[in-house]
Formats: sequence, C-alpha cells, structure tokens
Amino acid sequence: MAELATIARPYAEALFRVAKAGSLAAWSDLVSEMAQAAAHPDVKALAQNPALSDQQVASAFSSVLKTPLSIEAQNFINALVENGRLELLPEIATQFHALKNAQEGAADAEITSAFELNAAQLKDLVATLEKKFGRKLNPSVTVDSGLIGGVRVVVGDEVFDTSVRAKLQQLHVALAA
Repeated sequence: MAELATIARPYAEALFRVAKAGSLAAWSDLVSEMAQAAAHPDVKALAQNPALSDQQVASAFSSVLKTPLSIEAQNFINALVENGRLELLPEIATQFHALKNAQEGAADAEITSAFELNAAQLKDLVATLEKKFGRKLNPSVTVDSGLIGGVRVVVGDEVFDTSVRAKLQQLHVALAA
C-alpha cells in the first residue's frame, strides 16, 4: 500500500499543479471519474492487454469517460499508460483530493447514520461538525441501521461516534470489567 502511495504521489502533485491553473472543482470531478473508471475490472484487463498499443489503451480509456478531456487531461492519461501506471488512478485521486482539501482548509467527512438524513438535518449536522473539527467538511453520507440510532463521523484519523451501538459497547465493557 505504501509503495503505491509513493509511486502515485508525483503524479497527484503534478496533476494538482495543472488543476490549480484551471478549475480545481472541474479537475476534482474529472479525477474522481477517471479513478472510478480505472478501478473497473474490464478497464484493468484492457490496460494489461499486451496485444494493444499504448495509444489504443489510452484511446479506449478516454472513450469510457463521460467528461470530454482537455489536452492536459489526455496528456496525463497518455503518460500513465506509457509508464504502465493506469491502475494507480484510484490512489492518485485520493492524494489529489487530499491536496485539494489541504489548500481549501477542508476535510472529507464520512458520516454514517442509523437513518436517512434529509437535506435540513444534514446541513445542521455538517454545521455542528464544522465547528467541532474547526474546518470546512465535505460530507459523504451512508446509512447503517446497525447503529440503532445516532451517527458515526470519521474525519481523517478522528472518529466521533454518538451511535447507540457505540454507547451499548461502552456499557458492555464497563459492566464486564
């Protein structure tokens, strides 16, 4: 894992420098789309097919994407394919988003809720969490009925767990001790 991160870092940093010169939000969406496409098993098989030239692989990969590619994006894909690094796109995307968040003073928040949150509830929750964590948060919400009630929030390496399941586990540990 660390090796992939080390190999992906220069690509992510180079792409981030290019993205800062343009629209960072548009590049962020494109990088996410490219990472999702590169993670697909059929695309992985295509990239590893020795019967295809680098140009054929790059062209096929570009055609899978919904977003039309700029010259810079196409050159980036060509460089990845020529160096046999197309499978690094998910890790490159992770590092790219970390660089973007660092520049914006933001962080990704993985919110797991016991129940579906409506827009107003999510807005209030994010506002409260932004005060707690002291930075702007980019939330992604999932539902896990196993929490019974409450929410579990992960921001980087910090965990804020107010779920009923966590409270029951704490009670169990206290009673067992």
